Amino acid sequence: MSDEAASPVVDEPTVDEPTAEQLRRKRRWRRVRRSVYAGFALLTLYYSASLWIVHSTGTSDQARRVDAIVVMGAAQYDGRPSPQLAARLDHVVELWDQGFAPMIITTGYKQPGDRFTEAESSRNYLVDRGVPATAIVQVGGTNSYETLREVRDAVRARGDESVLLVTDPYHSLRVRMISQELGLTAYVSPTRSSPVQGSDEFLREMREAAGVAVGRIIGFDSLLFLSG
Repeated sequence: MSDEAASPVVDEPTVDEPTAEQLRRKRRWRRVRRSVYAGFALLTLYYSASLWIVHSTGTSDQARRVDAIVVMGAAQYDGRPSPQLAARLDHVVELWDQGFAPMIITTGYKQPGDRFTEAESSRNYLVDRGVPATAIVQVGGTNSYETLREVRDAVRARGDESVLLVTDPYHSLRVRMISQELGLTAYVSPTRSSPVQGSDEFLREMREAAGVAVGRIIGFDSLLFLSG
């Protein structure tokens, strides 16, 4: 038997070369993927920077002589400040005793069914601890932006413009930036005795960082409009 009979010839499969259009499509998708990865990396970097600034602002204390000390409201129970609000108010008393301002502004509305507003509960708490009632001004507000807009109006009505904001550390950067956006000269002096600590505080810092990151780009008034 011949070799040709023993070894039949088998045709090799052919591989089609990619067309020019297929090559262009592949290059286009590679560019899209690179753009997506680069955008994600930039957003991650921007958010991380915002988170760091939120944390570092919360660990700072800019206490100085100002026109008014402003305490941001928090929950109250039938006229009794919650532990979180009481921690802020105790810090306000310390600042008042050190003579940092001639006026204190308490803030916050009340929930449906409540007899007292956060601002009123805060005022009574401060008066009980020696702050003259005549040195306290109350304003409302259902969120930080509305509250600080009312603070601005109250401060400017007296011809003043500088404020020292007292709140929890995680909240300090955002309220300072909102106040500055509203035209106030704003500093922060965070309370150090808040019950919000540990992982709870870190989660709130993360949420604050997201709000700050967006607010820096579109403005906090626009952020309030978008978030309702």
